[in-house]
Amino acid sequence: MEHTSKIIELNEHDLIQSIQSNTISVCVIGIGRIGLPTALSFANSGISTIGVDINSKLVEMINSKIFPLKDEPGYDVIFDKVINEKKFRATTNFSEGVNSSDIIVLSLPTPMNDQNIPDYSALLSVAKRLHDEMFNGKLIILESTVEPGFVETDFLKILEGNDEKLKLGKNFSLGVCPETANPGQILNDFERLPRLVGAMDESTQKLIIKIYKHVFTVDLLPMPDCKTANAVKLTTNVFRDLNIAFVNELALIFEKAGIDIMTVLEAAKTKYNFQVHYPSAGVGGPCLPVNSYQMINFAKNFTSKTFELVEKGRKINEKMPYHTVDLLEDALNEINKPLSGSFILVLGVSYKPDVKDIQISPIEKIIDILKEKGANILIYDPYFKNSEVFGIKTLDDFVQNLGILDGLIIGTAHKEFHNIDPEFLKSKMKNPIVIDSKNIIDQHLAKKAGLIYRGIGRGKI
Repeated sequence: MEHTSKIIELNEHDLIQSIQSNTISVCVIGIGRIGLPTALSFANSGISTIGVDINSKLVEMINSKIFPLKDEPGYDVIFDKVINEKKFRATTNFSEGVNSSDIIVLSLPTPMNDQNIPDYSALLSVAKRLHDEMFNGKLIILESTVEPGFVETDFLKILEGNDEKLKLGKNFSLGVCPETANPGQILNDFERLPRLVGAMDESTQKLIIKIYKHVFTVDLLPMPDCKTANAVKLTTNVFRDLNIAFVNELALIFEKAGIDIMTVLEAAKTKYNFQVHYPSAGVGGPCLPVNSYQMINFAKNFTSKTFELVEKGRKINEKMPYHTVDLLEDALNEINKPLSGSFILVLGVSYKPDVKDIQISPIEKIIDILKEKGANILIYDPYFKNSEVFGIKTLDDFVQNLGILDGLIIGTAHKEFHNIDPEFLKSKMKNPIVIDSKNIIDQHLAKKAGLIYRGIGRGKI
């Protein structure tokens, strides 16, 4: 049944009254890592919210009052509250969700394909369905991260179609508010970080700002248009990716020079204009690697050359898993032990600490390389116990397996691993080789304990 109110036709007074009286409703399409917290935030502000997802198991879990994101502190409490208040529910029925709501928020994945080209098929598929199934009067907001210009061209073209059914400004309004959340800290970020708002016209921008101000109570920064808002989002994440590449390349040089990169970085960050980033086995997750390739793809429209700096940064970060395995082989050479046939434990497979997420995790590449080189691989991750990850059955406890190990790689800096005692490892491991891709072990304590220790950017000790 069509929702009769047309939010895009409300004047400012009626809009504010509708928000305050909670007589408007929201549909969030895509209720995964970011979309579910977004939907819960809308519902927690008193707005009736429905989440739409093609994942029937996820929908069933939510409607059974089971919170699926155990690694997002605070949202478990909000989930229980809004479910019990009947302010939020989930469905796989696209038409039901869309046409029972005034506002449609898109929080869909924008991954990349095997050629590192951004894949917007999920968004474009939804745009086609909106064209075919959506009634008049809706406000559509994209939170997904896309290239500048995608909304104004590709998305809008599919949404409007070739007929006269839907027309921007007449039948619907369109804008963007790119998500700015860091997995594992989403509630904190939603309550603290300013949001960017761009739209196809000024009145839509004002409409989005008023709605989001009610939900998130953070600063909302008006952007000149959608493409500028999306450009800001990409710029911030590509900045991080490039700076990590910078310290990763420094790490490769400092290792050979006998300079400890962690000592350098700790001193460098005392300077007021230095923003510290740390070396690692690579950069993972659905944001940074993808955003850099989105920027590279976007730049192709305006230059005959590639975006050389960003491409170089990607290549550096993508070779760090290989370097991590090189460190392992170098350590094994000290005891004349080949990698082939060795028992290697990988501690942590998530792409970032304290989050149950392996999307584009650099640890997958490390494991692939170890497989190719004939190693016997064990995996332990507190978020993936007794499950299969990267084709390997994971352990439910790693301590009992230390006695067979020829080496150990710390892949993810989960809190659980920060208290690992080097002397304990030395006393339990068959061969006490530790490759610390996150530099969470004190290298001097490692040396004192008798470990054969390698950290990225730390050299031999």
